Amino acid sequence: MRILALFLLFCLYNLNSSAVYQNEGHYDPINDGPYVFYVNDSLRVKMIENNVLSEYYITAENYPEIKTAVHLSCEYNDLLSVYSQKIDYSQDYPEVDSIIAISDVHGQYRKYTDILKANGIIDNDLNWNFGKGHLVFLGDAFDRGDMVTELLWHLFTLEKQAEKAGGMVHILPGNHDDMALNGDQRYMNEKYRKVEALTQTRYSDLYSGNSVLGKWLRNKPVMITINEMTFVHGGISIDMVRMKIPVKQANKLFSGKIIGKELAADNKNKQVELLAGDNGPLWYRGYFEDSTFCESRLDSILNFYQSKQIIVGHTTFKKIKGLYKNRIVGIDAGLGYNQPGEVLIYKEGNFYSGSITGQRTIL
Repeated sequence: MRILALFLLFCLYNLNSSAVYQNEGHYDPINDGPYVFYVNDSLRVKMIENNVLSEYYITAENYPEIKTAVHLSCEYNDLLSVYSQKIDYSQDYPEVDSIIAISDVHGQYRKYTDILKANGIIDNDLNWNFGKGHLVFLGDAFDRGDMVTELLWHLFTLEKQAEKAGGMVHILPGNHDDMALNGDQRYMNEKYRKVEALTQTRYSDLYSGNSVLGKWLRNKPVMITINEMTFVHGGISIDMVRMKIPVKQANKLFSGKIIGKELAADNKNKQVELLAGDNGPLWYRGYFEDSTFCESRLDSILNFYQSKQIIVGHTTFKKIKGLYKNRIVGIDAGLGYNQPGEVLIYKEGNFYSGSITGQRTIL
């Protein structure tokens, strides 16, 4: 009887199962979603399973029965909470004992979960296992790989689990995340072009401001400080110091005027122009590619931001790379490019790299 009841419930809330994508070539059937939207005071879901698009309404009453059908592990109130969340622009977290940072996953969900399991962040069921520790996801969930949706929902759920355990998950945007939200599809995996066809929705609109994941991502800071370490996807240029843009201001401008928004051609806000450009926090590569960058510039940047280290992703290496006695640490170890990848571990004042096997090597 329970199986029959669930089947009837599935049929009751299934609004549309008519869209079927005809594969061209030898692609596997498309499975993707959920994409959850706040529409007319209700939550509406788009799901694709075996090339079939289904749509549901989610309510507090039906959610316990259908959350497995829509592939969600979080609670109903977690979905709604993103629309009322107050944004903390300051983002300063002192006295954190254990930190792990990962960057530039680019839709490689299985490699991401494997390396988190190997280093004790999640258990075999993919649930939070890091106690009061802090996990920093340093940007670039989107593009290249074909499991972006799974990655984002796992981070969304892990954030809630960590909070209940006394820990934290910090998600910062990368340049590819900003590109995806703004409709730049140059690096988008071919799977999501099929998702667009099935949903009859532009990919960036699946992450619009009224979607749960789109709103959630738009609330995220571009820079955070933990234990006097500044975390940022690309880097902090000397131009940001010269223009005197503190962390709080950078986060406020990104959330309000940059992330997921098209910049006006006649934009006259010089701070916005800098932050959104090549010398802004999402795109800057000067630590590794600018031959004029020197220790005196680094001193100026660290002094302005009252920081001892800067932790960045964005620029890819085979292994985690430290410069200037680890005052700059680049943690993009190529996980998004089919390399094994590494995570950065901070424990009791020391930095380590953590491998896919769980082996730790001091930096």
